[in-house]
Amino acid sequence: MLPDHDTISRQLRDRKYFADEGLLTAVRLAIALGRPLLLEGEPGVGKTQISHVLADALGRELIRLQCYEGIDVSQVLYEWDYPKQLLSLRAAEVDGTTAGDLYASEFLLERPLLRALRSRTGAVLLIDEIDRADSEFEAFLLEFLDGFRITIPEIGTVAAAVPPVVVLTSNRTRELHDALKRRCLYHWIPFPDPERERAIVEAQAPGLSARSAAQLVRSVNVIRSLSPLKRPGIAEAIAWAQGSLALAGEGAQWTDALRASLGLVLKNEEDCALVAAHATEVFGDDDR
Repeated sequence: MLPDHDTISRQLRDRKYFADEGLLTAVRLAIALGRPLLLEGEPGVGKTQISHVLADALGRELIRLQCYEGIDVSQVLYEWDYPKQLLSLRAAEVDGTTAGDLYASEFLLERPLLRALRSRTGAVLLIDEIDRADSEFEAFLLEFLDGFRITIPEIGTVAAAVPPVVVLTSNRTRELHDALKRRCLYHWIPFPDPERERAIVEAQAPGLSARSAAQLVRSVNVIRSLSPLKRPGIAEAIAWAQGSLALAGEGAQWTDALRASLGLVLKNEEDCALVAAHATEVFGDDDR
């Protein structure tokens, strides 16, 4: 059964996450069908944050697996606590007894994937930046995502009592394999429209006036239209609003505060020069 649209929307908004209709539908379908949700989009548009607010809204534990080049199965699935096993052996030798089962659960170190499977109340599993992992790791995930079960040779098969809600994110540093995409519900998160971005900025920067938020969002959208090397995302817009608000609180005019805190929204010299060359277009002549 699909989660109620209005309930999910309200729960996310209560946690200051303003999802559009496309993302709301994708989240509801992923939960109802038990399919992993694969999110792509520009950096800073809320791909990772949706997992945090969704876990809170559903009352589930958030388990995050940060991907990187060279990540291997033992780092994400499980490991045996060899020092603890050795201590158990030595203790048995000292006592003159037989060591117990060295592959009992007490010696098992859970990593994110196994932890998500063994969660009694269910979890939201965030597999962040899957595009940074290599193809071999991506192939390993296929079996996990197919049935939410793994096989531990010493113990047997571990299946999820409550299947996790899985969110994968990608910044498209490389193309993901079709086999992975087929197992997922795919959604591209675009930059928000100005009205929704204003709502986001105002929610994340308490005390910001509607007029100041409108000018900031307009400036952000102008910067994006200039095709900088790194287009600012929602995260940068929020940081810019918070930084500018702090400067304005010391008495700076709003436009001056925006100019002074550009380092929160621009991340390289080339983009700073680009904005400087289009300063009138970016900032206008309003002081809010």
